This record gives sequence, C-alpha cells and structure tokens, in this order.
Amino acid sequence: MAKIGVQAMMLRESFAEVGAFETLRKVNAIGYNAVEISQIEMNGANVAELEQARAELGMDIASLSVMVEKPVGRPGESLRDDFDKIVDDAKRLDAKLVRIGMLPFGAMSSIGAVVDFAKEANGYAEKLAEHGIGLYYHNHHIEFAKFDGKYMLDIIVENSPAMGLELDVHWVQRGGLDPVRTIEKYADRTAMVHLKDYRIGALAPEAFGKLEAGDIAGFMGDFKNVVQFAEVGEGNLDFASIVPAAQAAGAQYMLVEQDELYGRTVWDALQTSYDNLVGLGFKDLF
Repeated sequence: MAKIGVQAMMLRESFAEVGAFETLRKVNAIGYNAVEISQIEMNGANVAELEQARAELGMDIASLSVMVEKPVGRPGESLRDDFDKIVDDAKRLDAKLVRIGMLPFGAMSSIGAVVDFAKEANGYAEKLAEHGIGLYYHNHHIEFAKFDGKYMLDIIVENSPAMGLELDVHWVQRGGLDPVRTIEKYADRTAMVHLKDYRIGALAPEAFGKLEAGDIAGFMGDFKNVVQFAEVGEGNLDFASIVPAAQAAGAQYMLVEQDELYGRTVWDALQTSYDNLVGLGFKDLF
C-alpha cells in the first residue's frame, strides 16, 4: 500500500538545529510516518538518530538520496565514491529505495552526456539490485526538453532499463505535461511520486513600482516569474486525481515537498499539506 510522507530537503535546517530524531518527532506529531532523506548529511549521528526514529516513532525511511558523481564543493554521497557506505546505510535503515535527485550539471551539456549518465546510472542500478535496493531517478523540468521529437526523460529511461523513476508532479507541470497522464505513462517504472503543488502567485507591489517608473523590462520579468511552489492543495494541481493515479501506478511512496515557503514555517506548510490531503480523503495513506 502506498504511503504519504515528507521529503527531508524541507527539514534540513531543523536537522542541523535539533537533530534528526527531534525533527522527525515533530513530523510524526503532524501525522506523517515516512521520510525521504535528501540534503541531510549521512554522518554517524544522523544515521543513528534516523535508526532511533524508526525504532521509537515507527518512522519509515522511504529512500536515501545519492549522486552518481559528487560535484566539487557540494556535500553528499556518490555511487562512484561511496557505494559500500550507501548500501550499508540503506540496510541499516531498511531503506529499499535510493534516488538520484537531479541530472548532473555536466550531463546537461549535450544529449550524448545524458546518455552517458543514464548508462552509468544503470550500471549502479544493477549493482544495487544485487543488494535488494532499487535505484530511481527524480525529474525536474529540463527532462522534458525534446531531441528529435523525443523527451530527454525517455532517452534516460531507454538507456537505464534497471533504474526506475521518482516523478515530481510540480516539475512535470512546469515542463508542460499533465501529471496524471505522465504518471500513467511511466506506471511500470514509478516507485515514488513527489506531491508538490504549482501556484500562480500575485505580482508583488515592487513590480508595479517598476511599471510606474517606466521599467517595462523589469515589470515583464516579474510578470513572467509568478510561478510558485505551494503547499499541497493550495495551488492548481488536481491532487484528487494525482494521488489515485500514483496508487494505480504502484507507487510505494508519495512525498510532500515544497522548494520555497515564501515566509511560512516548514511546520505550517507541512500541516497545511497534511490537512488538505486528509480533506481530500487520503488519511488512510499516512
């Protein structure tokens, strides 16, 4: 049965301030019982507290985030350099899924580089499968660029048959596709779905100040950039259809995520998303 949880990218400041266990205790108090680990250092203390959260709170560690290669100057663990540790952490936390959160920046330079990334990732997917762990790829909007009439995401899929998908419905929408139809298209590959809403925000007063000052280019820049991330149910996406589509596709986890909070606290945002999903009739998925 699919479970709704939280993407821990939203919680990285709390992890740093009060630790993994206290953070997940607050997540659990809202009603979430699963978490995907991302942008959280997998040091000894955090891994131990994640293990404690599993034991004492019943928190399900849905998946761990990895990279194929570690970018210079960025934290995180890579399949190239940290394969054994990634496997050990996953087994310790009973996480059967790991995910690549983004196409490496260098792979964005050409379609040939995309193919090289996909083939390398597929090799790691095959190695992880030997340990009972699945590897999944998380999309943004860039994967819906077309090359000779074919989406980049399809090129990745074709060249990595052992790797599955984690579909992010906000980025699918921003890429110009319908989230439900996209989930249905990739149903045989999708183990996780990110529940992230898509809102058209109001133009800020500063934009109209630019207009009054004759700065038309500045105003038009603000006009074009009104797309916002939103709490689930506070934007324009049809989650009454998205969640059942994810269930029908066989998704194991649906993870609430919001990249920017626009002045709200993470706890208020997570509470709003929880309340709206419960209001839509999905309480039994928590």
